[in-house]
Amino acid sequence: MGLFDRLRGGDDDRVVFLGIDGVPYELVQDHPDVFANLTAIAEEGSAGRISSIVPPESSACWPALTTGRNPGATGVYGFQDREVDSYETYVPMGADVKATRLWDRVTDAGRDATVLNVPVTFPPSTRIQRQVSGFLSPSLADAASDPGVQRTLERFGYRIDVNAELGHDEDRTAFIEDAHETLAARHDVFTHYLDEDDWDLFVGVYMSTDRVNHFLFGDYATDGEYAEEFLEFYRTLDEYIGEIREMLDDDTTLVVASDHGFTKLEWEVNCNRWLADEGWLSYATDDHDSLSDVDDDTRAYSLIPGRFYLNLEGREPDGVVPDAEYESVREELIDDLESLTGPDGRQVCKRIVKGETVFDGDHTEIAPDLVVIPADGYDLKSGFKTKDSAFDTGPRNGMHTFENALLYTTADVDVDGADLYDLTPTILDRMDVDVDGSELDGESLLVEE
Repeated sequence: MGLFDRLRGGDDDRVVFLGIDGVPYELVQDHPDVFANLTAIAEEGSAGRISSIVPPESSACWPALTTGRNPGATGVYGFQDREVDSYETYVPMGADVKATRLWDRVTDAGRDATVLNVPVTFPPSTRIQRQVSGFLSPSLADAASDPGVQRTLERFGYRIDVNAELGHDEDRTAFIEDAHETLAARHDVFTHYLDEDDWDLFVGVYMSTDRVNHFLFGDYATDGEYAEEFLEFYRTLDEYIGEIREMLDDDTTLVVASDHGFTKLEWEVNCNRWLADEGWLSYATDDHDSLSDVDDDTRAYSLIPGRFYLNLEGREPDGVVPDAEYESVREELIDDLESLTGPDGRQVCKRIVKGETVFDGDHTEIAPDLVVIPADGYDLKSGFKTKDSAFDTGPRNGMHTFENALLYTTADVDVDGADLYDLTPTILDRMDVDVDGSELDGESLLVEE
């Protein structure tokens, strides 16, 4: 339904969804002065902590959030996935998402959807009203669903992503400036299309938050050098959210959510180096940098973030673990993981999840056998290049967490026990778009009036 229909008296509910990638619930709760607008939304509507998904990585989280389906149905498990029947890997894009997206359901119901900067959406869809694909899009022209959208992006100085390389500098002033400029241009484009008022569903994601958290969350947590700059960035974000809220009428529901939480990073854990040290993994040559370089006596390997795979006969091309020994070997790997401790003596693995307990659908052939949810402070990495040690530090001082994503909304919802899978059914319910509940892993959080 477009603007002309609304002027004629159409009364279908509309929804604006704002994603704030990686923002933890406690950050907002602990700083009501910084987050005055989100705090006001909580007081007048609903808010709370929600769970992310397994694994809590953006490339897997956003397809799950925007489909209401788990990775077994979306086919996307992380930033790097393995080809079926192969040791070759690839970076999943929007075309790799197999489950039906929220905005496609809205479009199929005869409504209009504007979708901007959602991760894992390249290439942009041309069947919905308009779309700008998110990070990993190669250029503005490639990210825009049509030339008119491209011209708008260029006019506002829109950027696909923050320049994360600047975060590697010891002096992070340039990184912070770049993050602010990227955030401001993103907001200008969001408000431009919001003001068009021709949409029924508006989806816009601020991903700069994730970038800032990766490089500044440690400063915030320890009152370090850039703690004030960190909070000032979030004060600006909250002001932008407040501006958008003021633009909306009473028939439009605002939903603000993050896809995972964040905490301070202490140690990066090179999982494949640890597997090699423990005799689980070996390489065919000394010059190795990919999964395809593993030797044929490898029993297990890892992909980011914290996904562990047995090298299984009949599934991997050169699998060595017999199917009959699958459970016993997996239990052996679990025992080894549970004994893994860091340089500070703490246990690395907070929780070890068996794949079949969280992944279900038509695309489980590349599902991990185990997923580790690490203890706070341990960020699980899984590269295949030579590493000096299983434990290392780098320029990042913040890491993703499973437990403390957030949801703030002007609607009356029950947040207790909610997770990412509940957001798509909640938005569809609010918009009165019918969907078979058996097609979704979540359920609507709306409180019946």
